[in-house]
Amino acid sequence: MKTNFSLLFYLKKQKNYKTGPAAIYMRITVNGKRSENSTGRECEPARWNAHAVRANGTKEVTRSLNAYLDDLQKKVYEAHSQLTEADEMITAESIRNKFLGKSEQPRALIEIFKDHNHKVEALVGKEYTKGTLTRYQTTLKHTSNFLKWKYKLSDIDIKKIDHAFLMDFEFYLRSERKCANNSAVKYVRNFGKIIRICIANRWLTYDPFLNYKNKIKTVERVFLTTEELQEIADKDLATGRLTQVRDIFLFCCFTGLAYADVKKLRKWDIVTGIDGEKWITIKRQKTDTPSRIPLLPAAISLIQRYAEHPQCESSGKVLPVLSNQKMNAYLKEIADICAINKPITFHIARHTFATTVTLLNGVPIESVSKMLGHTNIQTTQHYAKILDIKVGADMALLKKRLVPPLESVNVIRKEN
Repeated sequence: MKTNFSLLFYLKKQKNYKTGPAAIYMRITVNGKRSENSTGRECEPARWNAHAVRANGTKEVTRSLNAYLDDLQKKVYEAHSQLTEADEMITAESIRNKFLGKSEQPRALIEIFKDHNHKVEALVGKEYTKGTLTRYQTTLKHTSNFLKWKYKLSDIDIKKIDHAFLMDFEFYLRSERKCANNSAVKYVRNFGKIIRICIANRWLTYDPFLNYKNKIKTVERVFLTTEELQEIADKDLATGRLTQVRDIFLFCCFTGLAYADVKKLRKWDIVTGIDGEKWITIKRQKTDTPSRIPLLPAAISLIQRYAEHPQCESSGKVLPVLSNQKMNAYLKEIADICAINKPITFHIARHTFATTVTLLNGVPIESVSKMLGHTNIQTTQHYAKILDIKVGADMALLKKRLVPPLESVNVIRKEN
């Protein structure tokens, strides 16, 4: 990378300076950032030539001083050349350290990443969720495999990370790992936190993300229609396990709870609200934001159905929730039985609550956003954008108000 490098010798007078010789300092500047160091020599201000940055005079002491400064200058330029040839990061500090013979301890990317993940792991349940830890662990795994794929290395000096490194890492994720756009972008953004840590600790002076751009593409969220929801609710299922999974899924369709939230839902999380009705009052595990949801009759009925379930009685939980993997496996089976041709996962229940159950039935988007525990209403607005059914229903009401529309148009034409 091209750098703007300069060297300057100058006199530095102390705050209490009055008369006498002043210290000569050396200033190295790279891309506007400076590093200063004393030369160990002094000079009378009257004999210092600021333009030539040397002492004036022909005496032996002056020639010796200027020769010493020439030698220092030569060593600084040699340090700059050595760093350039070694393809190392050129900074005022790195040139100074090279010139002084100070070997800067290289910092390894994977080591820093592992240290970060250990700290996140220690704070799971306090500041981070288990899902956040998994996300960083997966990103670390991809980063480690990328280094082996691209550089045949198990680790790399963080100063080697630049814009080209990020572009190659993204290409690796898309090509070798077959990641979709949003997955690749998220992994690179997770990697970005490690870079921010390095910059904050001044281990990096250049931000490789400075000119890097990526964009999350909007994904069409799948949800169940009223007819599909009714089909699942009315279907007689062959086993108790399928029925149990179906009921918990329906409960989330009527409450908007995500898997992690319904799994940890306790009986004391259901309280009597200001309106005298039953409400769920929790903090969402994903965002740690409050979520208060009035319970619909269907949801209350499902709670009552499992009130005496052994798992619920022993743990104090509201519903006997299986692992997410098993829930999703059974849901696929239920979708096949109900002839629903959609990729149903447990999280679709949350989408269904946001769309079919609430927005399509006239619940204001602000209320839906609060019940979902969204930190930003724009997240909720995405659901409103996909509801063409709602747009059609609204236009149908408009048509009724404009009946007969053709006569109105004819009247306007005749008048004109």
